[in-house]
Amino acid sequence: MSAAMQTAARGPASLELTPEPTFTARQRMALRDLREAWTLRRLGWTLAWLDIKLRYRGSVLGPFWLTLSTAVMVAAMGGIYATLFHMNLREYLPFLTLSLVLWNFLAALVGDACQGFTAAETMIRSVRMPFSLYAARIVLRNVLILAHNLIVIVAMFVIYAVWPGLSGLLALPAFALWLVDALALSILLGALCARFRDIPPIVGSVVQMLFFVTPVIWRPELVGNGRKWLLPFNPFFSALEIVRGPLLGEVPTVMTYASALLSALLLVGVTWLLFARVRGRIAFWV
Repeated sequence: MSAAMQTAARGPASLELTPEPTFTARQRMALRDLREAWTLRRLGWTLAWLDIKLRYRGSVLGPFWLTLSTAVMVAAMGGIYATLFHMNLREYLPFLTLSLVLWNFLAALVGDACQGFTAAETMIRSVRMPFSLYAARIVLRNVLILAHNLIVIVAMFVIYAVWPGLSGLLALPAFALWLVDALALSILLGALCARFRDIPPIVGSVVQMLFFVTPVIWRPELVGNGRKWLLPFNPFFSALEIVRGPLLGEVPTVMTYASALLSALLLVGVTWLLFARVRGRIAFWV
């Protein structure tokens, strides 16, 4: 009897299943995914810019509608909250402008990250591309939107003659840390929300709650010196403050930097382990 006939005689029960990839193999595949995304970084920029063009197709001002709406929001909220918090408008308005622009970047990024893979379902099923490229696309798209809103910050700083000085340079490495966190968060939430579709509304509610408990529209000094040391335990405050503080001419505390770095390490570590584990399943979840 030939080998083919012997295999057929043994039946389907004898067919060998593909072995589950080992932990090391998963790590290698995840690392290769990131390397491939880096080689396609120009494509990521192109897709991000295309997203913005499609979102504002037919609009007169395009993405500058976001800039205009941010300026109107700052003007409307500035006078009200400066009165409520008994603060000098000259000191409070630059703080509020910077806080709202940076917070809107974080909130929009979190919201887009939840739909990162599910929104790209058609492309994932039809084109083989690294999954981390879809996450990078989200980050780059929101960076471009942030660049438009920088006009509001610059205008407010010029009007009130705010100059951060040399301490403003500390915002550059802090923003680089933001980009790492943003990529990790986009991969993490994209994978989790592709598997569990109940997570996006939960995340939206949590972000809305954090907006009120994080010093965005109110200054950290309002909690008093006795409780101010608790603020770095809020990772959103730490992430916001390491960029906002230097741009306002203030150097964040060591505790704030330590909290931001520790949160970043934890986020990247959890994301790496999850991405290496479920990377091969994302295409079946979307």
